[in-house]
Amino acid sequence: MTSEAAPRLITIGETMTLVTPMTAEPVATATGFRLDAGGAESNLASHLAQLDIPAAWVSAVGADVLGERLRATIAARGVDTRWVTTDADAPTGLYVKDPGNGVLYYRAGSAASHMGPASVRDVPLESAEIVHLTGITPALSSSCSAMIDAIIDRVAASDAVLSFDVNHRHALWQQGVASPALRSLANRADIVFVGLDEAQDLWNTDTADDVRALLPGPERLVVKDGDVGATEFHRTDAGADERVFAPTTPVDVVEAVGAGDAFAAGYLAAALRGEAASVRLAAGHARARLVLQSTSDFIAETTEQKG
Repeated sequence: MTSEAAPRLITIGETMTLVTPMTAEPVATATGFRLDAGGAESNLASHLAQLDIPAAWVSAVGADVLGERLRATIAARGVDTRWVTTDADAPTGLYVKDPGNGVLYYRAGSAASHMGPASVRDVPLESAEIVHLTGITPALSSSCSAMIDAIIDRVAASDAVLSFDVNHRHALWQQGVASPALRSLANRADIVFVGLDEAQDLWNTDTADDVRALLPGPERLVVKDGDVGATEFHRTDAGADERVFAPTTPVDVVEAVGAGDAFAAGYLAAALRGEAASVRLAAGHARARLVLQSTSDFIAETTEQKG
């Protein structure tokens, strides 16, 4: 993306080279594979760009061919990559999708894990309408955690809205650390996305209302419940908490990884268009369905109507 216009949304976080089977079969037996870009934040930015929302992805990649390929791939989707830097002393991260068995990460010591507050010093966060973060980034390293704190402080002092996807990854956190850390970060955000299953795992909450009681801070809280639906809690002008539920449309799931990023993108695109809660949730479901029907985190060509 070459435009120097300020993006409406800026998102910060690691993207890795994604290796995935061409068809939905386990890595142990698959014979054909493809390389793609895989990362929650760049996934979200890619979906938004496809929905005609100017979005920027901020990160670091290694001085290697995988890093070059990542930057080019995401830029080709229409995402602003001008604030992606290259680290000559660390590699680009990599992960492998193993359909039916989860994912395999090879990201320790990656270029993105070396990011810190200085990595966003020249990024115009205050000019964006929304700054989007996930709970993955603060778990990568102490410097990344410090960067997230710095970003939140800057956004809080501006007119920008802070969006946060809890996105809990067990393998990245030391035991007992994720629960309080992610709860604290969520309560500092304006918009929060969390799956009911991960909330149960993190905080032993059984219902969407339980999650809201635990996370009173966000102006809008979206609790996703898999193939059941999603609930948004938001404060009205009168200060009351309003609850809106939108059911999920049944779909044949091929592979679920990446669907949460797509949901958040659909929701945030509708929010930036000024849509009501029910429309925001429906837009999230519609975007997630595209990814659920594929082994890819992002579908380059769709028949879905934009806007």
